[in-house]
Amino acid sequence: MRFVIQRTKKADVKVKGETVGRIGKGFLVLIGVSREDTKETADRMIKKMLGLRIFEDENGKTNLSLDSVGGSLLLVSQFTLYANCKKGNRPSFIEAGEPEKAERLYEYIISECRKSGTEVQTGRFGAEMEVSLVNDGPFTIILDSANL
Repeated sequence: MRFVIQRTKKADVKVKGETVGRIGKGFLVLIGVSREDTKETADRMIKKMLGLRIFEDENGKTNLSLDSVGGSLLLVSQFTLYANCKKGNRPSFIEAGEPEKAERLYEYIISECRKSGTEVQTGRFGAEMEVSLVNDGPFTIILDSANL
């Protein structure tokens, strides 16, 4: 599983011109699910993401978590995080999870994040989406379950 976490001042996602998710301060998280991922994988990733201390405290040090600053989450599925570009110029996506499994895990991640008390907005699984953000910093973290 891969999460690309972008610290935001604001972010939104649109489907066919309609805004389906919008946040202010928080994390825009692009979520990629692989063939091997499980709920246990998701639990580890969620715990790490929610615990990240990447917001600045009063001394300008990155010591504060999402919860500490009252931040929100915008969770967006993105199977292209498992693009394999080793051969040729056309990416292969064979490492990405099957759509049904990926959607189940994406929905699980959403529900578990909501249980944390954090405001959660989402994209729409499988839809053609337009994602916009003002990246705060810029500050971007890539979490890969293979490295946790």
